[in-house]
Amino acid sequence: MTEQHEEHAQRFERGTDGPKVILVGVDGSDSSMRAAAYAGGLARRQHALLAVVYVQPVLAAGAALGAPVMETTDEIADDLVAQIRDAAERVRGIFEVRWEFHTFRGDPYAGLVTAAEELTADAVVVGASEQAGHRIIGSVAVRLVKAGRWPVTVVP
Repeated sequence: MTEQHEEHAQRFERGTDGPKVILVGVDGSDSSMRAAAYAGGLARRQHALLAVVYVQPVLAAGAALGAPVMETTDEIADDLVAQIRDAAERVRGIFEVRWEFHTFRGDPYAGLVTAAEELTADAVVVGASEQAGHRIIGSVAVRLVKAGRWPVTVVP
């Protein structure tokens, strides 16, 4: 090897060795569960860690009215973990995927950004918005793409 080639081979280049952490946002919707399945396949093929993230909404108005907001969002997170564990068990021995479940609090966009930064995600996968209002004000997926910090895949 030439000296120049050795120097180039020792430098790190982001993204040249494939993603190490693929983050997927889940909220229990059909599109987010399809995104999780897609991201799981991608993580398996890339030998990457699948970071499954649920962002617990912070509903100050609901809490002020005495609604058991935290209990409800905790139940949703527990249910999502159970669904993911069941899916992982069904494919055990056929497909092996390393995965972790994380819960962050806040609005979905800010929560996913925080998660991607803290978990050093190389890619983000989200489901397409199923809410009609997002066509006007923009969806989480569109905001993530516009941020331009990670490759973002939007699963219909």
